[in-house]
Amino acid sequence: MLSATANFHTEHGSRYLQQLCKHFAHKIDVTFDERHGECRFSCGTAVLDADAGVLRIRTIAPDAAQLEETRDVIETHLMRFAFREPAVLEWVPTNPPANEAGTS
Repeated sequence: MLSATANFHTEHGSRYLQQLCKHFAHKIDVTFDERHGECRFSCGTAVLDADAGVLRIRTIAPDAAQLEETRDVIETHLMRFAFREPAVLEWVPTNPPANEAGTS
């Protein structure tokens, strides 16, 4: 499995977490509360955690294409919901590509 993370710096992290989860719950399996949410898409899973001043997003998928699709779905919806806040998500891979794993 591949994963990537991004932080969205905002004072409204819990609001956006809940808004995203409620939105997606109409079509996919979602669990959430005020501080933690999980959205299980066919392409991958998005894990959302709201802390003071930041919404942390982790996406997990079986391959690079599905990871990108999962990231795109979360990012485009978050940008729509948070249109009043200037934001750019910088996604950071949280595990190396298979050809780099175990190399020095």
